[in-house]
Amino acid sequence: MTTHQPERPRIELVERGDERTLLIDGGQAMQAWETDLMHRSADLLCGFGSDFLEVGLGLGISALRIASAPTTRRHVVVEKYGEVIALFQERHPELPPTLDIVHADIVQHVDGLTVGSLDGIFFDPYFPKAMLDDIALWNRLVPALRRALRPGGALIPFATTRPTLRWQFAPFFDRVICERQTFRAYPGTNYMSKQDGSAWIQIFIRCE
Repeated sequence: MTTHQPERPRIELVERGDERTLLIDGGQAMQAWETDLMHRSADLLCGFGSDFLEVGLGLGISALRIASAPTTRRHVVVEKYGEVIALFQERHPELPPTLDIVHADIVQHVDGLTVGSLDGIFFDPYFPKAMLDDIALWNRLVPALRRALRPGGALIPFATTRPTLRWQFAPFFDRVICERQTFRAYPGTNYMSKQDGSAWIQIFIRCE
């Protein structure tokens, strides 16, 4: 299986009425209906300290929320695609001084993270299915992310509608907090298992 995202995908920002969707090679990478879930996830993450990393920029909803929190000292976002960064900066020319966007592939970037340097990580990149199913990839990536957390720090992936622990992260953390939130996706959303109802924010905490 591949351990890389596509190098030159087609990236589009589609707006229809109140709906806003970021497409990568035709796949729904992120949609604006996620705002409430993103904001709640960001607020939970900010409760763990002041230095944060985010994997995947998307529409920048969580990035702006974390970077704008009064307790945030530094928020670094690692984004694979320059076009995604350009679309975000076009809409947000004035960014919080705490926000730093790095154009890099997290698979390659992760080994350069300083051990114990982060209070929290928000993880929501757009990975193709082959990467999502690549056990060897996750067994390398997640421990490296965990090492970058200080003891007591947290990693939060995007919320899931399935009330089971995310298998990619669960083996590497001893403590997990789950919070239920309601959501309503767009009628055409195809990356959630249902269109509305309950979603679970899972907070994986490094204990030591």
